[in-house]
Amino acid sequence: MHTHDFKRIYVWELPVRLFHWINALAITVLVVTGFIIAYPPAILSNADATDLYWFGIVKATHFISAYVFVFMIIMRIYWAFVGNRFARWAAYWPFSKKAMKNIAYVLKVDVFLLRDEEHDISNISIGHNAVAGLAYMGFFLLFLIMIFTGFGLYQDLSEWWFPKMFAWVPALLGGDAPTRLIHHL
Repeated sequence: MHTHDFKRIYVWELPVRLFHWINALAITVLVVTGFIIAYPPAILSNADATDLYWFGIVKATHFISAYVFVFMIIMRIYWAFVGNRFARWAAYWPFSKKAMKNIAYVLKVDVFLLRDEEHDISNISIGHNAVAGLAYMGFFLLFLIMIFTGFGLYQDLSEWWFPKMFAWVPALLGGDAPTRLIHHL
């Protein structure tokens, strides 16, 4: 029996783990509060409306989570230039010749469950494979769409300069209604 000498490799550094879990929490909060904002439930109460500021709290939670999300995206972009080789942006670029070969291998072996007769070890990747890199590029594009449309809708409600930078988004998309539709989708 052939034995392998395995070596432990430190792949996911603490900043990458923090990015992942903080973004997972922020996205969950954004989705839940976003559905409440889009489809507010009718709450019947005997209390005066001035004592029931629950919808304002939901919107404030949504906006705060959006800022956390944007900050974490900026942090991850920074870490893509200074992190270890598994966290760098080149690890997520799935268009090299080697990455294309890895995509074909992953589709063949992991998706279509075909046999790997060659046992070509050069196709095995540490960290994310090229299909995951392609998925992360898609997620990053969706993140940018959500950030731009969200802050484009928020810029009228805020006095701060950051959301005002996105005032051009609703104008480009034809107004608040199409921007809101894209953001909701």
